[in-house]
Amino acid sequence: MTTTTATRDSKGRFTGSKRTSTTHNLGVIAGAAAGGMALGMLALLGRKAVVQAPTALAGNWDEALATEHEAVRKVFDQIEATDEHSTTKRNLLLAHLKHALMKHAVEEENVIYPALREAGQKQAADELTKEHGYVKQYLYELENMPTASPDWIAKIRQFRGEIEEHMAEEEMRLFPMLRAQLSDEKNKALTLTMNKEGFKVA
Repeated sequence: MTTTTATRDSKGRFTGSKRTSTTHNLGVIAGAAAGGMALGMLALLGRKAVVQAPTALAGNWDEALATEHEAVRKVFDQIEATDEHSTTKRNLLLAHLKHALMKHAVEEENVIYPALREAGQKQAADELTKEHGYVKQYLYELENMPTASPDWIAKIRQFRGEIEEHMAEEEMRLFPMLRAQLSDEKNKALTLTMNKEGFKVA
């Protein structure tokens, strides 16, 4: 659809017309929307890259997972440094902890634990997967408790104790054993695959 608009000069005479097309206007709007969407996608990819960067830059897959474990310990430190009046901060830190643990779980459950099973450690991999279920249970309970409650910080401390045992078992025994069993080429492939999985959910 095209519309015609007449214009007048300073003496009131018609001087011509300006033609505008609705189709043209819709094209401009669609182009702007597509540009905005492209910028949004770039921003999302940039954010994901920033979130995954510490893992990707840490080195081999086991070193990368140990780096993530340390980051989780630091979030627990920050939570435990709060008091019952810091409810907003506690909620934000809990959300951060949940995201970090969920990304970490995807990397381990989709890549590292299957590699453990392939290496003859099926029982250990199944036990680690089961422990991840309890991690989710803790997060669920913490999200559904008042953060000002003394029970909330007690639950955080209990959660930390159990998750640190889980991380120690991985770092001190299972991961070094798996890395030693694999060739350099296989370790590199595992690292690459793990980082791809992490990037998906970063």
